Amino acid sequence: MTERKQGRVDAYRLLMADVYELAGESRRSSEELAREAGQTAARWHVMSVLSDGSRTVASAARRLGLARQSVQRVVDDLARAGMVELHDNPDHRRAPLVTLTEAGLVTLTGLLERSDADRRDAVDRARVSLSDLENARATLRRLVDALQSR
Repeated sequence: MTERKQGRVDAYRLLMADVYELAGESRRSSEELAREAGQTAARWHVMSVLSDGSRTVASAARRLGLARQSVQRVVDDLARAGMVELHDNPDHRRAPLVTLTEAGLVTLTGLLERSDADRRDAVDRARVSLSDLENARATLRRLVDALQSR
């Protein structure tokens, strides 16, 4: 492998290490924000996935990259708390559609407002511009697309 190609591979590895570290820090702060609101990050993530419409548990799990069983446990917990409702699915009798209730939407909105304020503060402290974020995202999307298309 040429030195230039090896340099790009090394830079990719370092980028991934930073992405993992950022994801970990983001997860920790999300857990803290969720805990302050009497929730968990897992519940928050499932409610977020449901915010754009009804889904099956399997669909939510795929979107989150998690096992269906773990998402099912969270959905059951959210249903007991009145945050989601299960509805008949005309396409699959044994896979109900999960929908946010008004209480779930109010809870999610509160979590998002807290998170937005926290993330705004982090972006300000990092002195990161909108352009910086858009360029970083575009680079990450190209890498994701390349990995998915192999």
